[in-house]
Order: sequence, then C-alpha cells, then structure tokens
Amino acid sequence: MKKLIAAAAVVIALAAGVGIYLNTGVSAAPASTFVLLDGSKKSTEDLKGKVTLVNFWATSCVTCVAEMPKVIATYDKYKAQGYDTLAVAMSYDPPSYVVNFAETRKLPFQVAIDNTGSVAKAWGDVKLTPTTYIVNKRGEIVKRYVGEPDFAELHRLIEKLLAEV
Repeated sequence: MKKLIAAAAVVIALAAGVGIYLNTGVSAAPASTFVLLDGSKKSTEDLKGKVTLVNFWATSCVTCVAEMPKVIATYDKYKAQGYDTLAVAMSYDPPSYVVNFAETRKLPFQVAIDNTGSVAKAWGDVKLTPTTYIVNKRGEIVKRYVGEPDFAELHRLIEKLLAEV
C-alpha cells in the first residue's frame, strides 16, 4: 500500500509539472555513445573534466519545451566556468522535429538523438521526460531529476560542483 501511495504521489507531482529529485547516490555515468545532430559522436568519457547537465527530452513534451529557456540560460551562465549541457532527444522523437527545434530555438549546446533508445535504457531506463542528470567532473552522476528541476537549487549544486577540484 505504501508503494502505491508513493507512486501516486509521484504521478500527481509530475502531472502538476513539479520536478522530483530522486536520490540515486553518486554513481559512475553509464558508458554511452551519443550521436549528435551533425553526425559526430560523443561518449560518456568525454563528459569528464566538466560539470555536465544531461537532459533527456522530447519536442512533444510540454514541460521539456517550457524548461528549455532555463536550460539555455543555465548553460550560458556557467559555460565559461567548465560547465556543459547535452540534450538527448528520445528515440520516438522524429529527427526532423529535433533538428528544427534545435535550429529555431538556437540551442547553444550539443544535441543528440537516441535513435535506438539504448542511451535512455543505459541511463536508468528513462521513460519520462524531462529527466535530467547532473554529472560531476569525475564523470559521476550526483543528481537525477524527473520533471523540471528547481533551477535555483540546481544553480547552487552546479556552483558547488564547479568549485570542486
């Protein structure tokens, strides 16, 4: 019964557009290959050395579209300090929609398309969007959000992680 109540609370919170922080503990980011819009590839290893926000999203996700200006503003605020963003479009998102979104919104960070769904599966079987991970300079996931994050809290975390050696 407790599990049912907890699950219902998560569903209600997500329906209300409230980001849920799920404590996953610190763990290594899963080995993945991200295929970027220009056809080049980036691996999980490439994330090391920077604090990186990895955002699983879809053009059909209302919350994803609504939070994107805040994701862009966060990137712009911290990019010169060793911060990066990688937006990963879900496998069901038509590539032409993703390209159009990235171009018309002038996304300043790299965008990948998870054509096969293997990246979402490796990163905890992501099914709900947006799902956002914060990866530290050592390539470890330190936080996971399902739904839109509290950006003030997210900025405090980014600043703390950027200050780490």
